[in-house]
Amino acid sequence: MEVEMRSDDEMRLEDEGISDSLPPEEDSQSHSAPKRKETCKRSKVWDHFIAYTDGEGKPRAKCKYCERNYAADPTKNGTSTMNNHLKACKKYPKNFESVVGSNQTISSFCQSMDIKESCSHVKFDQEALRQGLTRMIIMDELPFKFVENEGFRQFMSLALPHFVIPSRTTVTRDCYKLFFDEKKKLMNYFKSSGQRISLTTDTWTSNQRLTYMCLTAHYIDSDWKMHKVILNFIPCPTHKGDDVGLLIEKCLLDWGVDKVFAITVDNASSNDTTVAYLRRRFVNWGTAILDGKYLQMRCVAHIINLIVKDGLKELNDSIERVRTVVRYVRQSPARTRKFNDYVLEEKIESKKSLCLDVPTRWNSVYMMLETALIFRGVFERYEIYDADFRNDFMPGGPYGKIGLPLTDDWVMVSKFVKVLRYFYDLTNRISGSLYVTSNTFLDEISDVDDLLKEWLKGDDVYLVDMARQMKAKFDKYWGNIEKMNMILYVAVMLDPRHKYSYLRYVFKNMHGPEIGEKMGDLAKSALYDVFEEYKKMYSSTPSHPSTTSSVESSQEQDDDIERRAVRDKRKKWKQMVSEIGGGHRSELDTYLNEEIEIDESPTFSITEWWKLHTLRFPILARLARDVLAMPISTVASESAFSTGGRIIDDFRASLTRKWHKL
Repeated sequence: MEVEMRSDDEMRLEDEGISDSLPPEEDSQSHSAPKRKETCKRSKVWDHFIAYTDGEGKPRAKCKYCERNYAADPTKNGTSTMNNHLKACKKYPKNFESVVGSNQTISSFCQSMDIKESCSHVKFDQEALRQGLTRMIIMDELPFKFVENEGFRQFMSLALPHFVIPSRTTVTRDCYKLFFDEKKKLMNYFKSSGQRISLTTDTWTSNQRLTYMCLTAHYIDSDWKMHKVILNFIPCPTHKGDDVGLLIEKCLLDWGVDKVFAITVDNASSNDTTVAYLRRRFVNWGTAILDGKYLQMRCVAHIINLIVKDGLKELNDSIERVRTVVRYVRQSPARTRKFNDYVLEEKIESKKSLCLDVPTRWNSVYMMLETALIFRGVFERYEIYDADFRNDFMPGGPYGKIGLPLTDDWVMVSKFVKVLRYFYDLTNRISGSLYVTSNTFLDEISDVDDLLKEWLKGDDVYLVDMARQMKAKFDKYWGNIEKMNMILYVAVMLDPRHKYSYLRYVFKNMHGPEIGEKMGDLAKSALYDVFEEYKKMYSSTPSHPSTTSSVESSQEQDDDIERRAVRDKRKKWKQMVSEIGGGHRSELDTYLNEEIEIDESPTFSITEWWKLHTLRFPILARLARDVLAMPISTVASESAFSTGGRIIDDFRASLTRKWHKL
């Protein structure tokens, strides 16, 4: 009788369900041997543990999630201990899901996973997550059907399986509700705070040839934080000034806004009519500052656009030849592939690609020329090795009348790109909507004036001609102070680093001593006029009432008529002295006569400075809030559209009229 003998190792492997995977041993008499007893399958708990041997040679099992270990001798220990541990393991993913599902705090899980800072005491909240999803749809400009995308649903089933994903219809309703909730909050703020706002507006065209108007509000709140809010984005059936003005009026009434400080528009003649219409409305409402004298602000970026376009006229032929070869390469994938091959052969390392300009944006001309210059050698290689390219630009070819860019063209373009780069950077600086720009206006235009004068003195004939054209346009808009909105200079004087002395210095540098002095006086007079207007509006409500005045008023009730008459006479005298500039100086006098702030660091914040000095200059600070919030460019409105041209993108154009305002 043959007895089956097995080693301890074989018994251990069999207990763990591993022996079935071992190759069978060869045995000449295996056909006569009795069948081995069938072993049990390995427990699934081992999917979550790692078997190892400790220093004493004893088998143990370590949890894959928290690394806790247990004895795992198959002859002495079963798998019950490991199963019990898995049910209580805080790092086991399924346990985390059950915690979330029960709406309990998950801070313990976060702490065990070393992420306690990001999710301390977080609770699963279906409603909060749904609101977060709604905000994501709006902020990232996602289509409503995004929530029905299979990839998003699969991801959420792994990331947060207990979150019930709303349908596209529900998300649509949530977005609309969120819009009205936020609008209501803002309307309540405008009503309770008496906040005065500045506006930017522009009209654009969709790919369906429909005209739209975007109206954006800008303001600095009582905590000196800048805000930009799109009030409306609506179809505008006509560009007529009165019609656009009526649309803006309806929007302001819808929002409950009646206090407007300034409106920034481009230089279209219809905008003069629009602002004139609104000025009449504000005067009738009794909310206009100085009868709307400084209401209209011309977009500085638009004027720069006109100045640069006049300079571009000197390079029309060279630009057209470069534009044509760029268009030629971009017309077919085959030409683009060949162009890219030549880029490799020329060993040009640039991630930029050829781009065409659009008629309404000179900055796109700059980007086209700058990129073309990088690949100048590639165009020359194209001309040498591509016969079709040469023939198409030969006389009689499709582009023969224009021709290829010559060496002189590339030299001219190279010079002009440097000029354009300056104006490109300038436009970007003045087009910010989340930081103050009004106080930088004088610095920027004086730098442009200095630059143009320098070019006019140069020896380069082409550069001199270009500068002459640009200087003529510059003087048309910024050469005569009487044609400009004086609030721009008020903003400069409300910068504690500049004040009046700097303004007068720059004027004299730009226009000479006599005219500069006159311009300085006009600007200072405008500052005093608008300050007096604000003093009438806000001085009746003192920022910090004094105890003395309340004591005096209680004494007056007990005083006899004689003493009261004396006191009244002294009050009138003090008021008269104050008005003629003697005795107690006004806030504005005090501010202008103090030393200027010596801080030219890039981190200087003009809003923080005024926030710190609000108690000292309560009325002047209120004026500064409104003046500094005023944008000098309409780009804040334009950013709702394509930056390449005045065209609304396909995504926004596909929205129905109901959703335009969102």
